[in-house]
Amino acid sequence: MTTEDPQGFASEPGDASEGAQAAGAADKAASEATAEGDAGADAGAKGSGAGDSAAVVRRQLAERTADLQRLQAEYQNYRKRVERDRLTVREIAVSNVLESLIPVLDDIGRAREHGELVGGFKQVAESLETVVAKLGLQQFGKEGELFDPTVHEALMHSYSSDVTETTCVQILQPGYRIGERIIRPAMVAVAEPQPGTQSTAAPDAEDAKGDGAEES
Repeated sequence: MTTEDPQGFASEPGDASEGAQAAGAADKAASEATAEGDAGADAGAKGSGAGDSAAVVRRQLAERTADLQRLQAEYQNYRKRVERDRLTVREIAVSNVLESLIPVLDDIGRAREHGELVGGFKQVAESLETVVAKLGLQQFGKEGELFDPTVHEALMHSYSSDVTETTCVQILQPGYRIGERIIRPAMVAVAEPQPGTQSTAAPDAEDAKGDGAEES
């Protein structure tokens, strides 16, 4: 007895291979899509990480710049303070030396007044006066100037009709200063106006005012 396979139900080998290929292609496409998605996620994560790193670098740079500026300002202040202290020490040292030379300058002045400043002694004296002047020592005190208790010291006192205010009429010893600092005040003799001079002038002024009022 012969058995026949029904037509239409037999599976052909070509159809099976084509199905397998289609399934493989689908799996491959799915794998590629998954890989691309993973790659995109990795790229996004890397980009976010790079942005955070750049922000950290900028913050650190700003902090280091601020530190450097602060150190530079402190160094500049230190240099100014050192220079100021150096000038102060120099001024004090020069002032002490010049102050010790004032008695010598007084002797030179007295010798000049008596006509004893001659020959080699004169040259030495003039050289010394030039040197101390270059170092900033200034002599002051002249006859006829008004008395100023901040720079003058009155050793003698008198009255005179030739003055209208307290005036230095004689310089007993000149004064010396370095800049605005007084090393020694000038020793002077002063004269004041005669007593009663101002009181006499006052009635005259009142009489003049009265005459003017009557005329008006």
